[in-house]
Amino acid sequence: MRLLFSLAAAACWVSALHAAPARLLLYVDNSLGDDLSVIDLSTLKVAGTIKVGNQPHGLCAPADGRRLFVTVESERNLKIIDTATGEILTTIPVTGRPNECAATPDGRYVGVPIRDGDAVDIVDIPAQKIVKTLPVKAPHNCFNSGDNHSLYVSSMGSDEIDRIDLDRMEYSARIPVGGIPRPYAVAPDQQRLYTALTNLHGFAVADIAARQVIERVELPPAPPLRCPLEVNTPTHGLALTPDGRQLWVTSLADGGVYVWDVAARKTSPMIHVGKCPNWIAVSPDGRYVAVSNSDDNDTSILDAQTRRELARVKVGKAPKRVLILSVPGR
Repeated sequence: MRLLFSLAAAACWVSALHAAPARLLLYVDNSLGDDLSVIDLSTLKVAGTIKVGNQPHGLCAPADGRRLFVTVESERNLKIIDTATGEILTTIPVTGRPNECAATPDGRYVGVPIRDGDAVDIVDIPAQKIVKTLPVKAPHNCFNSGDNHSLYVSSMGSDEIDRIDLDRMEYSARIPVGGIPRPYAVAPDQQRLYTALTNLHGFAVADIAARQVIERVELPPAPPLRCPLEVNTPTHGLALTPDGRQLWVTSLADGGVYVWDVAARKTSPMIHVGKCPNWIAVSPDGRYVAVSNSDDNDTSILDAQTRRELARVKVGKAPKRVLILSVPGR
């Protein structure tokens, strides 16, 4: 028995020594195609593609990076992907045409806005079923701020962003944002909300507790918008750094991104990327920023500290959503 135990312990020790390190992988949904591009940030090259179905729209994931959730508009479903293998594990039907999803850090719940159903589906991932559908007028994006007990959903029809209490499966707050909300970000402490608005080259800042907009930040004047995927939305991507100190913002018309210092309330000079920069994401360690250039069919990868473009990587057709995950080694 002692020998068996020693052999088992030795095997575990050798296995631990040979375990692969975690990888930073960037996932890009190609919105006018049928796949995701996967970029390895250690090489700044495409590591593979994952076929998911026509018109992938949303990307989200739990904190451990072991699964990736993808919404597919043409099939009206949510797909669960094993990030270690790229294999589609499960497909869960939703109640209509899904947009941008959000997952709780523990991976239990995923919120899926149903664009053509005036609703948001709450999917229980372990149970692999919808456990609640809440009404919301013209929903577009869901967001999670790092809290297992709440999700946010934007209502383009009501000019507001609503918070969902997942313990009670009902709304706990409705925050008017002074216009049609586009992509948005919520601070980790859930005190502030930052949202792009239709026809605004910039973003609005809302106090969540007070339920009101406290500031509108306008970016420098830009040329006329000529980006076919986005109409009347000169700003379509916002992402906070993990420490909540910087807000990175895209400018489609400029072909660039800006960085807003949250404490100083100042905007950086523009950083040039590709044509029609659409969505933006920051890596979990805060080192990298990724921007999908929807009209160039490529993705810019920037060093967050130096604010320098490290690479521009060709992907599929009309890239939009981007998500960076720390994927555990096998």
